Amino acid sequence: MSIVYYSDQQRGLIWKAWLAEHAPDLPFYLWPETGDPQQVSYLVTWTVPENLSERFPNLKVIFSVGAGADQFDYSRLPPDVRVVRMIEPGIAQSMTAYITFSVLALHREIPMYLRQQQNREWKKGRILPTETRRVGIMGLGTLGEAAARQLLSLGFHCSGWSRTPKSVSGVTCWSGDDQLQPFLAESDILVCLLPLTSRTRGILNSDVFHQLPAGAGLIHAGRGQQLNHQDLLAALDSGQLSQAIVDVTDPEPLPEDHPFWTHPALWLTPHIASETQPETSVRVLLENIRCHQRGEPIAGLIDPQRGY
Repeated sequence: MSIVYYSDQQRGLIWKAWLAEHAPDLPFYLWPETGDPQQVSYLVTWTVPENLSERFPNLKVIFSVGAGADQFDYSRLPPDVRVVRMIEPGIAQSMTAYITFSVLALHREIPMYLRQQQNREWKKGRILPTETRRVGIMGLGTLGEAAARQLLSLGFHCSGWSRTPKSVSGVTCWSGDDQLQPFLAESDILVCLLPLTSRTRGILNSDVFHQLPAGAGLIHAGRGQQLNHQDLLAALDSGQLSQAIVDVTDPEPLPEDHPFWTHPALWLTPHIASETQPETSVRVLLENIRCHQRGEPIAGLIDPQRGY
């Protein structure tokens, strides 16, 4: 059995050194090196190489290097190959930090103060208690729950919406299409952490924006394909949205002439909201491989019909 790593080379080198010490029985190859293709049981990747079945005929498990696995086209994967997403504390911690920073920035109107600084203006806005700000989180998986717990500790009123019913202590939970409208109506700051599915593709559009309270803020750290760029620009220009913080786009990076780069009411970050930490994620990988070898349950196993 061997592992092929098809992702960021810097992280791969850290993993290679760690596994050589802690799991010398598992040969680890950095793409394009693969060793004997017949021996490859595990592929660690964000995207799938072409001709996977022919390339690695004995592949058993694909491990996503990130918290999501909705980027894979499951129709192209061998039906007997299992897919596992990364469950690692660093992912939730870094996402929680990004969402908390972004919510606080919008709550305290920091983007407005930055614009004032550029114009050499000294104007104070009103400081509102966190209890008066309603944060709505779309997506109540591991990351959404972690972010909600942190925001609750700061005094924000939090609600969450998901496709299927969820229960999170202290969070007002909504679910399904019928409950999307009342959820949006109570979201002064909307946070998107949804997985990408056929039903969430393009979900951040004019219909959603116009169901938010006038002047609401948007924080998008889900998937780039969920956001309609033109609808967001129109909502910002009309004032329906006061500010947006966008971490994921489609495509990435954006073209140099894309209006997101220069729009005064939009902050753009280069897909940095959350990332696996190599020193801890490699331990999670090895633990899951050992579970697979022993025939035990694997943490993060994906339902191929849902992609998450």
